[in-house]
Amino acid sequence: MPDLTTQKRLAAEILGVGVSRIRIDPTKISEVESALRREDIKKLIDEGVIWAEPARRNSRGRWKELHEKRKKGHRRGYGSRKGSKTSRSDPEMMWVYTIRKIRRYLKWLRDNEVIDRKTYRRLYLHAKGGAFKSLADLKRYLSDLGIKVR
Repeated sequence: MPDLTTQKRLAAEILGVGVSRIRIDPTKISEVESALRREDIKKLIDEGVIWAEPARRNSRGRWKELHEKRKKGHRRGYGSRKGSKTSRSDPEMMWVYTIRKIRRYLKWLRDNEVIDRKTYRRLYLHAKGGAFKSLADLKRYLSDLGIKVR
């Protein structure tokens, strides 16, 4: 096997790729061996005797497979989790969702005259202060006050 390191190096410089991506047609090795100038290498590249292999990237096949499973809820158990609870769900957004639900329910109670305006305002401020951790907690509190809720 002839030593074609010079030819490969020149071809790599001309094509702007690494030496490992340069390929040479095995049937035309004698032509490549005699080519020692850049012009000769350029001519062989134009003829298709020397070419650069396309760049290869990481395969995403395995990732796609796992991603499909995770979309279905698989591989999301305690053993697969890294990081704290707050790194997986934003506490601020959880608060926003909870307080909106509580406020919506309080407005419904006020509008349907289950509670009066003063009670509504007091409960609204309690909710704002974080007295109720959920809607169920608010309903429990109301039932302890003796207010019938559905």
